Amino acid sequence: MKLSAFVNQGAGAAAAVQRAAALEDAGIDVIGVAEAYGVDGVSLLGYLAARTSRVELMSQIMPLYTRTPTLTAMTAAGLDLMSGGRFLLGLGASGPQVIEGFHGVPYDAPLGRTREVVQVCRQVWRRERVVHDGEHYQVPLPAGQGTGLGKPLKLINHPVRERIPVYLAALGDRNVELTAEVAEGWITFLFLPERAHLVWGDALARGAKLRDPSLGPLQVCAGGPLAIGKDVTALRDRARPTLALYLGGMGARGRNFYNNVAQRYGFAEQAALVQDLYLDGRKDEAAAAVPAELLEGSSLIGDEGYVRDRLRAYADAGVTMLQIDPVGADPVADVRRLRELVEDL
Repeated sequence: MKLSAFVNQGAGAAAAVQRAAALEDAGIDVIGVAEAYGVDGVSLLGYLAARTSRVELMSQIMPLYTRTPTLTAMTAAGLDLMSGGRFLLGLGASGPQVIEGFHGVPYDAPLGRTREVVQVCRQVWRRERVVHDGEHYQVPLPAGQGTGLGKPLKLINHPVRERIPVYLAALGDRNVELTAEVAEGWITFLFLPERAHLVWGDALARGAKLRDPSLGPLQVCAGGPLAIGKDVTALRDRARPTLALYLGGMGARGRNFYNNVAQRYGFAEQAALVQDLYLDGRKDEAAAAVPAELLEGSSLIGDEGYVRDRLRAYADAGVTMLQIDPVGADPVADVRRLRELVEDL
Protein backbone atom coordinates (compact mmCIF):
# COMPACT_ATOMS: atom_id res chain seq x y z
CA MET A 1 0.00 0.00 0.00
CA LYS A 2 1.37 3.40 -1.02
CA LEU A 3 1.09 6.45 1.24
CA SER A 4 0.01 9.82 -0.14
CA ALA A 5 -0.28 13.30 1.35
CA PHE A 6 -1.02 16.83 0.16
CA VAL A 7 1.21 19.88 -0.03
CA ASN A 8 -0.59 23.22 0.12
CA GLN A 9 0.66 25.90 -2.27
CA GLY A 10 -1.05 28.59 -0.20
CA ALA A 11 1.72 28.48 2.41
CA GLY A 12 4.34 29.54 -0.13
CA ALA A 13 7.04 27.74 -2.07
CA ALA A 14 9.56 27.45 0.76
CA ALA A 15 7.05 25.93 3.16
CA ALA A 16 5.76 23.57 0.47
CA VAL A 17 9.24 22.32 -0.33
CA GLN A 18 10.07 21.92 3.35
CA ARG A 19 6.94 19.85 3.93
CA ALA A 20 7.51 17.79 0.78
CA ALA A 21 11.12 17.04 1.78
CA ALA A 22 10.08 16.00 5.29
CA LEU A 23 7.30 13.77 3.96
CA GLU A 24 9.60 12.20 1.38
CA ASP A 25 12.20 11.46 4.05
CA ALA A 26 9.52 9.99 6.33
CA GLY A 27 8.38 7.48 3.71
CA ILE A 28 5.55 9.11 1.78
CA ASP A 29 5.23 7.66 -1.72
CA VAL A 30 3.02 10.27 -3.42
CA ILE A 31 2.62 14.01 -2.89
CA GLY A 32 -0.56 15.59 -4.20
CA VAL A 33 -1.22 19.20 -5.12
CA ALA A 34 -4.77 20.50 -5.41
CA GLU A 35 -6.09 23.08 -7.85
CA ALA A 36 -9.39 24.76 -7.09
CA TYR A 37 -9.70 28.54 -7.50
CA GLY A 38 -6.44 29.67 -5.94
CA VAL A 39 -2.90 29.49 -7.28
CA ASP A 40 -2.61 26.91 -10.04
CA GLY A 41 -1.31 23.48 -9.08
CA VAL A 42 1.02 22.97 -12.02
CA SER A 43 3.51 25.65 -10.95
CA LEU A 44 4.08 24.01 -7.57
CA LEU A 45 4.22 20.52 -9.08
CA GLY A 46 6.97 21.66 -11.42
CA TYR A 47 8.88 23.21 -8.54
CA LEU A 48 8.51 20.08 -6.43
CA ALA A 49 9.73 17.98 -9.35
CA ALA A 50 13.05 19.81 -9.09
CA ARG A 51 13.22 19.67 -5.29
CA THR A 52 12.33 16.02 -4.69
CA SER A 53 13.95 12.84 -5.92
CA ARG A 54 11.87 9.79 -5.07
CA VAL A 55 8.20 10.59 -4.46
CA GLU A 56 5.60 10.50 -7.19
CA LEU A 57 3.79 13.78 -7.78
CA MET A 58 0.06 13.93 -8.47
CA SER A 59 -2.30 16.66 -9.59
CA GLN A 60 -5.11 16.11 -7.15
CA ILE A 61 -7.04 17.24 -8.97
CA MET A 62 -6.62 19.10 -12.25
CA PRO A 63 -10.13 20.22 -13.31
CA LEU A 64 -10.78 18.88 -16.80
CA TYR A 65 -12.85 21.89 -17.92
CA THR A 66 -10.05 24.41 -17.42
CA ARG A 67 -7.68 23.17 -20.15
CA THR A 68 -8.14 21.73 -23.61
CA PRO A 69 -7.53 17.97 -23.77
CA THR A 70 -4.28 18.48 -25.65
CA LEU A 71 -3.02 21.07 -23.18
CA THR A 72 -3.83 18.67 -20.36
CA ALA A 73 -1.77 16.03 -22.15
CA MET A 74 1.11 18.46 -22.81
CA THR A 75 1.12 19.60 -19.17
CA ALA A 76 1.18 16.02 -17.90
CA ALA A 77 3.99 15.14 -20.30
CA GLY A 78 5.94 18.19 -19.16
CA LEU A 79 5.56 17.37 -15.48
CA ASP A 80 6.51 13.77 -16.18
CA LEU A 81 9.63 15.02 -17.97
CA MET A 82 10.60 17.45 -15.21
CA SER A 83 10.13 14.75 -12.54
CA GLY A 84 11.87 11.95 -14.42
CA GLY A 85 8.74 9.86 -14.88
CA ARG A 86 7.22 10.48 -11.44
CA PHE A 87 3.97 12.23 -12.39
CA LEU A 88 0.43 10.92 -11.91
CA LEU A 89 -2.35 12.80 -13.70
CA GLY A 90 -5.24 13.27 -11.30
CA LEU A 91 -8.29 14.60 -13.13
CA GLY A 92 -11.76 15.52 -12.01
CA ALA A 93 -14.82 17.46 -13.10
CA SER A 94 -14.81 19.71 -10.02
CA GLY A 95 -18.29 21.25 -9.66
CA PRO A 96 -20.51 23.86 -11.30
CA GLN A 97 -19.90 26.48 -8.62
CA VAL A 98 -16.18 26.60 -9.47
CA ILE A 99 -16.31 25.80 -13.19
CA GLU A 100 -19.11 28.20 -14.03
CA GLY A 101 -18.58 30.69 -11.21
CA PHE A 102 -14.81 31.13 -11.49
CA HIS A 103 -13.90 29.92 -14.97
CA GLY A 104 -17.06 30.97 -16.78
CA VAL A 105 -17.31 27.63 -18.59
CA PRO A 106 -20.54 25.61 -18.80
CA TYR A 107 -20.50 22.58 -16.53
CA ASP A 108 -21.92 20.14 -19.05
CA ALA A 109 -21.51 16.44 -19.84
CA PRO A 110 -18.83 15.63 -17.24
CA LEU A 111 -18.89 11.92 -18.11
CA GLY A 112 -18.52 12.36 -21.84
CA ARG A 113 -15.86 15.03 -21.46
CA THR A 114 -13.86 12.90 -19.04
CA ARG A 115 -13.80 9.95 -21.40
CA GLU A 116 -12.74 12.11 -24.34
CA VAL A 117 -10.04 13.95 -22.41
CA VAL A 118 -8.48 10.63 -21.39
CA GLN A 119 -8.66 9.37 -24.98
CA VAL A 120 -6.96 12.48 -26.37
CA CYS A 121 -4.28 12.48 -23.68
CA ARG A 122 -3.26 8.94 -24.53
CA GLN A 123 -3.13 9.79 -28.24
CA VAL A 124 -0.82 12.69 -27.50
CA TRP A 125 1.47 10.64 -25.25
CA ARG A 126 1.76 7.96 -27.95
CA ARG A 127 2.89 10.75 -30.31
CA GLU A 128 0.12 10.01 -32.76
CA ARG A 129 -1.19 12.74 -35.00
CA VAL A 130 -4.16 13.82 -32.94
CA VAL A 131 -7.44 13.21 -34.71
CA HIS A 132 -10.45 13.13 -32.43
CA ASP A 133 -14.03 13.44 -33.61
CA GLY A 134 -15.94 13.33 -30.36
CA GLU A 135 -19.23 14.71 -29.19
CA HIS A 136 -17.54 17.34 -27.03
CA TYR A 137 -14.11 17.83 -28.58
CA GLN A 138 -13.06 17.87 -32.24
CA VAL A 139 -9.37 17.95 -33.07
CA PRO A 140 -8.47 19.38 -35.56
CA LEU A 141 -11.35 21.80 -35.71
CA PRO A 142 -13.84 20.57 -38.38
CA ALA A 143 -14.34 22.21 -41.75
CA GLY A 144 -16.65 25.19 -41.52
CA GLN A 145 -15.26 26.20 -38.12
CA GLY A 146 -12.36 28.55 -37.60
CA THR A 147 -10.02 29.41 -40.46
CA GLY A 148 -9.95 25.94 -41.97
CA LEU A 149 -6.16 25.84 -41.67
CA GLY A 150 -5.96 23.33 -38.84
CA LYS A 151 -4.23 20.02 -39.52
CA PRO A 152 -3.45 16.93 -37.44
CA LEU A 153 -0.28 17.39 -35.39
CA LYS A 154 1.66 15.20 -33.00
CA LEU A 155 3.63 16.11 -29.92
CA ILE A 156 7.06 17.41 -30.90
CA ASN A 157 8.83 16.03 -27.84
CA HIS A 158 9.22 12.38 -26.95
CA PRO A 159 7.49 11.87 -23.58
CA VAL A 160 9.26 9.98 -20.83
CA ARG A 161 6.33 7.56 -20.87
CA GLU A 162 3.65 6.98 -23.47
CA ARG A 163 1.22 5.93 -20.75
CA ILE A 164 1.15 8.38 -17.84
CA PRO A 165 -1.13 6.95 -15.13
CA VAL A 166 -4.52 8.66 -15.03
CA TYR A 167 -6.38 8.86 -11.72
CA LEU A 168 -9.98 10.06 -11.86
CA ALA A 169 -11.77 11.67 -8.94
CA ALA A 170 -15.27 10.20 -8.88
CA LEU A 171 -18.17 9.79 -6.45
CA GLY A 172 -21.33 9.20 -8.48
CA ASP A 173 -22.18 5.76 -9.84
CA ARG A 174 -21.66 6.58 -13.50
CA ASN A 175 -18.41 8.44 -12.80
CA VAL A 176 -17.07 5.54 -10.74
CA GLU A 177 -18.12 3.05 -13.43
CA LEU A 178 -16.26 5.11 -16.04
CA THR A 179 -13.22 5.29 -13.77
CA ALA A 180 -13.14 1.52 -13.34
CA GLU A 181 -13.34 1.18 -17.12
CA VAL A 182 -10.76 3.68 -18.40
CA ALA A 183 -8.43 4.91 -15.62
CA GLU A 184 -5.39 3.52 -13.90
CA GLY A 185 -6.60 4.84 -10.56
CA TRP A 186 -9.61 6.13 -8.62
CA ILE A 187 -9.50 9.08 -6.20
CA THR A 188 -12.39 8.93 -3.78
CA PHE A 189 -13.51 10.84 -0.69
CA LEU A 190 -15.52 10.03 2.44
CA PHE A 191 -14.47 6.43 1.95
CA LEU A 192 -15.71 4.23 4.80
CA PRO A 193 -14.02 0.85 4.19
CA GLU A 194 -16.77 -1.19 5.82
CA ARG A 195 -19.55 0.50 3.83
CA ALA A 196 -17.89 1.52 0.57
CA HIS A 197 -19.16 -1.56 -1.26
CA LEU A 198 -22.74 -0.51 -0.47
CA VAL A 199 -22.22 2.75 -2.37
CA TRP A 200 -19.79 1.87 -5.15
CA GLY A 201 -19.57 -1.92 -5.40
CA ASP A 202 -21.97 -2.35 -8.32
CA ALA A 203 -20.53 0.58 -10.28
CA LEU A 204 -16.98 -0.73 -9.89
CA ALA A 205 -18.08 -4.18 -11.05
CA ARG A 206 -19.82 -2.81 -14.15
CA GLY A 207 -16.78 -0.74 -15.12
CA ALA A 208 -14.39 -3.63 -14.50
CA LYS A 209 -16.24 -5.75 -17.07
CA LEU A 210 -15.34 -3.21 -19.78
CA ARG A 211 -11.79 -2.55 -18.57
CA ASP A 212 -8.84 -3.03 -20.90
CA PRO A 213 -6.57 -5.64 -19.24
CA SER A 214 -3.51 -3.60 -20.23
CA LEU A 215 -4.52 -1.01 -17.63
CA GLY A 216 -3.85 -3.49 -14.85
CA PRO A 217 -5.86 -3.57 -11.61
CA LEU A 218 -7.61 -0.36 -10.62
CA GLN A 219 -5.61 1.55 -8.01
CA VAL A 220 -7.76 3.06 -5.25
CA CYS A 221 -6.77 6.24 -3.38
CA ALA A 222 -8.65 6.90 -0.13
CA GLY A 223 -7.97 7.76 3.50
CA GLY A 224 -8.27 10.54 6.04
CA PRO A 225 -6.55 12.54 8.80
CA LEU A 226 -3.77 10.79 10.72
CA ALA A 227 -2.58 10.99 14.32
CA ILE A 228 -1.13 8.10 16.32
CA GLY A 229 -1.12 8.06 20.14
CA LYS A 230 -3.02 7.22 23.28
CA ASP A 231 -4.62 10.62 23.76
CA VAL A 232 -5.29 11.85 20.23
CA THR A 233 -8.93 10.95 19.60
CA ALA A 234 -10.03 14.52 20.35
CA LEU A 235 -8.23 15.51 17.17
CA ARG A 236 -11.01 13.84 15.18
CA ASP A 237 -13.22 16.80 15.98
CA ARG A 238 -10.89 19.02 13.97
CA ALA A 239 -12.33 17.37 10.86
CA ARG A 240 -15.88 18.40 11.73
CA PRO A 241 -15.79 21.83 10.02
CA THR A 242 -14.27 20.32 6.88
CA LEU A 243 -16.84 17.54 6.69
CA ALA A 244 -19.60 20.05 7.36
CA LEU A 245 -18.28 22.15 4.47
CA TYR A 246 -18.36 19.19 2.10
CA LEU A 247 -21.72 17.81 3.27
CA GLY A 248 -23.34 21.22 3.57
CA GLY A 249 -21.61 23.76 1.39
CA MET A 250 -20.13 21.97 -1.61
CA GLY A 251 -23.10 22.42 -3.91
CA ALA A 252 -26.75 23.23 -3.61
CA ARG A 253 -29.59 21.15 -2.18
CA GLY A 254 -30.08 18.19 -4.47
CA ARG A 255 -26.70 18.79 -6.18
CA ASN A 256 -24.15 17.93 -3.52
CA PHE A 257 -22.16 14.82 -4.43
CA TYR A 258 -20.66 14.45 -0.94
CA ASN A 259 -23.99 14.72 0.81
CA ASN A 260 -25.34 12.02 -1.50
CA VAL A 261 -22.54 9.66 -0.48
CA ALA A 262 -23.26 10.21 3.22
CA GLN A 263 -26.93 9.51 2.60
CA ARG A 264 -26.11 6.25 0.82
CA TYR A 265 -23.95 5.19 3.74
CA GLY A 266 -27.08 5.34 5.87
CA PHE A 267 -26.76 8.85 7.29
CA ALA A 268 -29.64 10.38 5.34
CA GLU A 269 -31.25 12.34 8.17
CA GLN A 270 -27.94 13.52 9.61
CA ALA A 271 -26.63 14.56 6.19
CA ALA A 272 -29.78 16.55 5.47
CA LEU A 273 -29.53 18.27 8.86
CA VAL A 274 -25.88 19.21 8.30
CA GLN A 275 -26.73 20.67 4.91
CA ASP A 276 -29.72 22.63 6.20
CA LEU A 277 -27.72 24.11 9.07
CA TYR A 278 -24.76 24.96 6.85
CA LEU A 279 -26.81 26.61 4.13
CA ASP A 280 -28.65 28.60 6.81
CA GLY A 281 -25.28 30.01 7.91
CA ARG A 282 -25.16 28.01 11.15
CA LYS A 283 -21.79 26.48 10.42
CA ASP A 284 -20.81 25.63 14.00
CA GLU A 285 -24.07 23.76 14.51
CA ALA A 286 -23.55 21.99 11.18
CA ALA A 287 -20.11 20.84 12.30
CA ALA A 288 -21.50 19.58 15.58
CA ALA A 289 -24.17 17.62 13.68
CA VAL A 290 -21.67 15.60 11.62
CA PRO A 291 -22.30 11.93 12.57
CA ALA A 292 -19.67 10.58 14.98
CA GLU A 293 -19.56 7.28 13.10
CA LEU A 294 -18.76 9.06 9.85
CA LEU A 295 -16.12 11.17 11.59
CA GLU A 296 -14.43 8.17 13.19
CA GLY A 297 -14.71 5.80 10.24
CA SER A 298 -13.08 8.23 7.83
CA SER A 299 -10.04 8.90 10.02
CA LEU A 300 -6.82 7.25 11.12
CA ILE A 301 -6.70 8.98 14.49
CA GLY A 302 -6.14 6.76 17.51
CA ASP A 303 -3.65 4.50 19.22
CA GLU A 304 -1.51 2.06 17.26
CA GLY A 305 -4.00 -0.75 17.63
CA TYR A 306 -6.79 1.39 16.23
CA VAL A 307 -4.69 2.62 13.32
CA ARG A 308 -3.53 -0.91 12.55
CA ASP A 309 -7.16 -2.07 12.44
CA ARG A 310 -8.08 0.81 10.12
CA LEU A 311 -5.19 -0.08 7.82
CA ARG A 312 -6.46 -3.64 7.55
CA ALA A 313 -9.97 -2.35 6.84
CA TYR A 314 -8.70 -0.10 4.04
CA ALA A 315 -6.59 -2.90 2.58
CA ASP A 316 -9.52 -5.34 2.72
CA ALA A 317 -11.68 -2.75 0.90
CA GLY A 318 -9.18 -2.61 -1.96
CA VAL A 319 -7.37 0.64 -1.12
CA THR A 320 -3.89 0.65 -2.66
CA MET A 321 -2.94 4.28 -1.96
CA LEU A 322 -3.70 5.58 1.52
CA GLN A 323 -4.32 9.34 1.41
CA ILE A 324 -3.40 10.86 4.77
CA ASP A 325 -3.44 14.29 6.37
CA PRO A 326 -1.03 14.21 9.36
CA VAL A 327 -2.63 16.35 12.07
CA GLY A 328 -0.82 15.13 15.21
CA ALA A 329 1.75 16.96 17.30
CA ASP A 330 4.61 15.31 15.38
CA PRO A 331 3.35 14.68 11.84
CA VAL A 332 6.67 13.35 10.54
CA ALA A 333 6.96 10.82 13.36
CA ASP A 334 3.39 9.68 12.70
CA VAL A 335 4.15 9.18 9.01
CA ARG A 336 7.28 7.18 9.86
CA ARG A 337 5.33 4.96 12.23
CA LEU A 338 2.50 4.54 9.72
CA ARG A 339 5.07 3.47 7.10
CA GLU A 340 6.23 0.75 9.53
CA LEU A 341 2.66 -0.37 10.23
CA VAL A 342 1.90 -0.59 6.52
CA GLU A 343 4.97 -2.70 5.90
CA ASP A 344 3.84 -5.06 8.68
CA LEU A 345 0.41 -5.64 7.12
